[in-house]
Amino acid sequence: MPAATGRTDPQPTEPLNMNHYATKKSVAESMLDVALLMANASQLKAVLEQGPEFRYYLTVIILIGASLFFQVLAGALFVNMARKNLNNVANQRKLDIMNNVATGLVFLTVIINIFITAFGVQKTGLYPKQ
Repeated sequence: MPAATGRTDPQPTEPLNMNHYATKKSVAESMLDVALLMANASQLKAVLEQGPEFRYYLTVIILIGASLFFQVLAGALFVNMARKNLNNVANQRKLDIMNNVATGLVFLTVIINIFITAFGVQKTGLYPKQ
């Protein structure tokens, strides 16, 4: 019987589709990865414009390169995970491992980007050299 307020709790008509949930999660993570990829490309452009006279030129180039590499690798894992059916028991162990590896790559990418920010990229192409 409904509560005195007249509200009834909605009853789900079907169980949660874990495969759909995992796919949406992978897509959301991939969109964040694309945003970080664009930021790294912009940072790489700024460092290259500064040239080798920038104090941390080589360090930042290596860090950005590593970040881009790990992002592409994580993106490939996300795409591969989204293509597999989570409801298939035979896929679950492999998907769990792939998810853990992808999560580790994303964490490593975030740490690398903290260092990129710490070393800094000061100049951009907005102000021509004189």
